Amino acid sequence: MESQRKNKIENRMARPPVVVMMGHIDHGKSTLLDYIRKTNVAESEVGGITQHISAYEVVHKSDAGEEKKITFLDTPGHEAFSKMRARGAEVADIAILVVSAEDGVKPQTIEAARTILESKTPFIVAINKIDKPGASIEKTKGELAEHEIYLEGYGGKVPFALISAKTGEGVEGLLGLILILAELEGFTGNPAANAEGAVIETNLDPRRGIQATLIIKDGTLKKGMTVASEEAICSTRIMENFRGEPIEASTFSSPIRLVGFDRMPRIGSIFRSFKKKSEAEEYARELPPRSDPGRSTPPFQGGETEITKKMIPVVIKADTFGSLEAIEKEIEKIKVENAELKIVNSGIGPIGEGDVKSVSGDAIVIGFNVKADRSAGEVAEKRGITITLFDIIYKMSEWLAVEVEKRRPRIETEESAGRAKILKTFSRTKERQIVGGKVVEGKIVLASPVKILRREFEIGRGKIINLEKNKAKVSEVEEGSEFGMLIESKTEIVPGDAIESFSLVQK
Repeated sequence: MESQRKNKIENRMARPPVVVMMGHIDHGKSTLLDYIRKTNVAESEVGGITQHISAYEVVHKSDAGEEKKITFLDTPGHEAFSKMRARGAEVADIAILVVSAEDGVKPQTIEAARTILESKTPFIVAINKIDKPGASIEKTKGELAEHEIYLEGYGGKVPFALISAKTGEGVEGLLGLILILAELEGFTGNPAANAEGAVIETNLDPRRGIQATLIIKDGTLKKGMTVASEEAICSTRIMENFRGEPIEASTFSSPIRLVGFDRMPRIGSIFRSFKKKSEAEEYARELPPRSDPGRSTPPFQGGETEITKKMIPVVIKADTFGSLEAIEKEIEKIKVENAELKIVNSGIGPIGEGDVKSVSGDAIVIGFNVKADRSAGEVAEKRGITITLFDIIYKMSEWLAVEVEKRRPRIETEESAGRAKILKTFSRTKERQIVGGKVVEGKIVLASPVKILRREFEIGRGKIINLEKNKAKVSEVEEGSEFGMLIESKTEIVPGDAIESFSLVQK
């Protein structure tokens, strides 16, 4: 164990910082990013990257002549930045708070600064527009101090740079400052690990399907791996760098684009990569259901995520305190996925009208060695609440376990059975088509629903009506075998498409 830990530490190496620009919309964030991109990305690359993805790498040459990379996020703004962090996606290593020396500190500046400080992200203040006639550097420093942002040499330790994003004055110094701060913070990565990071941008391309921009925060991503971001899964068949060029592999701090997600991943969600597709699917299945837009996902450093459970209210009345205590302990033992019993009312004596009125129709009202008042029964009938009486504790426990299982929320999931490549297409009627293909993964099953995929993007669905192998009707076709089939679908299938056989499972 000690040697494994030592090996893990030894494999880590310095990685480039990921930097985000924040501040007021008119204080020059975009101008600064444009200047950095144009002067620090090779001329041959400049023309092709602007519209590719909202992140890019630049190379800065230090005073010693050493070239080092910096990754810039094309500012998501403080609100998006907050949402990313709320979901566990600690995307940026360093923040640049851009403040105009002409306009001074504005409310949006303070909002951005508060977000940075709350996130405990190391940051640098870039005082911009120092070339303007109305610029007042000292006034800007004073306004920052009024809001408890104390710069170096001005009562604090926050590093700053005086710049003009328009003329480029001081920008090289700002880049040097970023690298110094990165070195002090000691950002590292393990190139031998499977890549993980965050989703910073998603969109649906009508030709290529669902694609997303990712920032790798640790490890290496290679062709042949599978990425999972919450429930969204994607192979690395189509992987591009920030210039839109196809690549075979990419490592930490790099922005990349993946094409072919099976559903739209959320901006700010984390991703993890796996060598096998089955491992990615298992990871996605084990995550809690995405019931709300702010659901937290596990952070990069690990840790457990609390699953959102359905709370089933329970009212208990018993003959003695000893019985009540024993029942409460039994209830604590009942563990069911996505549901939990919550005792909202308990006591000694018969079940009364007030006990029933304290809960809604979804509640469970039970009595142990007690009876229910007539008025309680009448109120329960009106409210659709069932009162259940017991005289043996273990029978009560068994009944409760069954009730919780019945009431827990069900999640319908799609379980893939297999995948096939379409080699030939034959006759087609309005909604039926005969095709020939070869199973490349798992098995294709008769009568199962299928997804129709084109360039890894789902373009339609259908159902297998007839399945033949070597001109004989079969119920399934295994991996490596060729087949003919009749598919019922409104979508026209063409050679080169893929089909995925799946089943719907309630969990």
